[in-house]
Amino acid sequence: MSTSGYFYDAKMDQFNPERIFAAVVAAAILLIGLGMAGCPLYNVYHQRKAGEAELARAQSNRLVVVQEAEGKRESASKLAEADTIRAMGIAASNRIIGKSLEANPKYLTWLFYERLGETQNQVIYIPTEGSLPITEATRFPR
Repeated sequence: MSTSGYFYDAKMDQFNPERIFAAVVAAAILLIGLGMAGCPLYNVYHQRKAGEAELARAQSNRLVVVQEAEGKRESASKLAEADTIRAMGIAASNRIIGKSLEANPKYLTWLFYERLGETQNQVIYIPTEGSLPITEATRFPR
């Protein structure tokens, strides 16, 4: 079996440890040199990727804020629309009630008397001429 190569010493028929050690040291120096040359390049690459990630995060956050504001605007618009519809319904109800009470003033008088019957231990002021009540300033002792 004939083995030949840089690491094998044919005269001594064995591997040369000095050459192997020299090759390992040369490989280590080469790796360290490549690492030292590659570190600044990697730092630039890493910073660029970090900047891109931060930009993407900022854009995503901006989109979230815009979507939330759009949702609030739509919600406010729908709530305003619902309030308008409700107010129109209340106004229509008030017109109907007002017209029915104009045609029947005795109902209001009857309702007034019913409420008087429900009161207990309360002072009730009944309006007189000019719709002003007559107050009893001297009714209660000082």
